[in-house]
Amino acid sequence: MFQLWGKICKGNRMLKETVYTEEGPDTRTHKVMKGLEEICYRLDLEKPIWLESNIQEFQRRARTRFTKDSFIESIGFDYLEIQVLEEDME
Repeated sequence: MFQLWGKICKGNRMLKETVYTEEGPDTRTHKVMKGLEEICYRLDLEKPIWLESNIQEFQRRARTRFTKDSFIESIGFDYLEIQVLEEDME
């Protein structure tokens, strides 16, 4: 099973959160992309742009934060963070 946690934060407070779960045989990259799309849909957000810093941080730590620089529209929060909670070990 693959689980991706998404949360919107402002200051030191979490405003909203959701967990995406996937059980298919897809690649990790496809699961992350589908998960991010579903998280954004559930939280009523546009999909953020992956900057090089996001890619590097996600590869190292299995988590990243999307700040205002990753969104085209203005946002009413400080960041959207995604983090892998559980990953298939196949």
